[in-house]
Amino acid sequence: MNDQLKNRMINAEFNLLEKNGQPVRNKPVTVEQTQHEFLFGTANFDLVPLVNNEHSGEQLELSQLIANKTLALCNAITLPFYWGMFEPVQRQTNTTRIRKTAEWCFERGVKLKGHPLCWHTVCADWLLPMSNEEILKTQLARIHREVSEFRGLIDIWDVINEAVIMPIFDKYDNGITRICKELGRINLIAKVFEAARSENPSATLLINDFETSSAYDILIEGCLAAGIKFDVIGIQSHMHQGWWGLEKTHEILERFGRFKIPLHFTETTIISGELMPAHIVDLNDYQVSEWPTRPDYEERQAREVVHHYEALFANPLVQSITWWDIYDCSWLNAPSGLLRKDGSSKPAYDELLKRVKGEWWLPATQFATDDQGKLHFSGFPGTYEVNLNGQKVTVSLSAGQEQHDLQF
Repeated sequence: MNDQLKNRMINAEFNLLEKNGQPVRNKPVTVEQTQHEFLFGTANFDLVPLVNNEHSGEQLELSQLIANKTLALCNAITLPFYWGMFEPVQRQTNTTRIRKTAEWCFERGVKLKGHPLCWHTVCADWLLPMSNEEILKTQLARIHREVSEFRGLIDIWDVINEAVIMPIFDKYDNGITRICKELGRINLIAKVFEAARSENPSATLLINDFETSSAYDILIEGCLAAGIKFDVIGIQSHMHQGWWGLEKTHEILERFGRFKIPLHFTETTIISGELMPAHIVDLNDYQVSEWPTRPDYEERQAREVVHHYEALFANPLVQSITWWDIYDCSWLNAPSGLLRKDGSSKPAYDELLKRVKGEWWLPATQFATDDQGKLHFSGFPGTYEVNLNGQKVTVSLSAGQEQHDLQF
């Protein structure tokens, strides 16, 4: 483990006490990590039909395999709230299916994020006959409904997605671009964040964008100057045309880190096939029927994934990395998964697992209390189980909470 990653670790000091308040002196104690505080996430939208019993036969077996591998690696999952799919007909929503999926994940200790609440793409076509005033009213009502309905299950939201291009988007007409043109980016962002915040004041609310240029910086600056509070700045890192490399990655971390706001890398892809041609500006313009993964490129993907995750994990402002998505059946038909189409693991999956549940994880390890009943150890922020003679206490370890009194 390099020194940068060690900087993420916390030196813990637990005071172990007997029920009568006396220190537990010079006793063997086992400590085992059970969860990461850092969010190692993925998008796995196939969970929705799986959990809702819509698969059978070979597809069911494949989906179960992918779900198991997802849970082995990831402690966070993004679920789909694309308006045009979530509510294809006004007031006919996908709430029941998504809620059942959210409950399934929640029961397994997975943190959930909803993506997205406001976006001009995959928008609801039934907005088009409305006036701009009606569209805005409906958009805000939609945010109130979703954030309220899923409060306690989904408490992390991409509130607005890709606002930099939102008012100039011209691929097709949509209601959200219309209102963004009229209101301006900052006014619309203020309204959608106010709506989400009012329904769940303790939620983690993100602005999210694929733009990593100065245009995104300027928008964030303008929003902050207007008094809009972001809990997190979301940064997409789709690298279908090749890995950014460490120099660009560190430059982006430094530029967005100056806001001193937590960062989530919300949509990360590094492909294991031929790279998309560099002249493509809008990645959606690259449409191919077959884009296979290849063994030699899988090795390249693994190396680049490790470098990318290590660089992000070492930065204290980065709190989450979400892979988009877990297997090769995703956006643009790209070989961008950590798993192949048959559910088998690519080297990148195996290398990440070695770190997330290996180098960056404390397995069951025996320590001993000192003469004063103190237990000292170093670990990554997260949840730990302390076992003294079969008596177990669960405790959270995070920055600012390095010391705990544990009674047995």
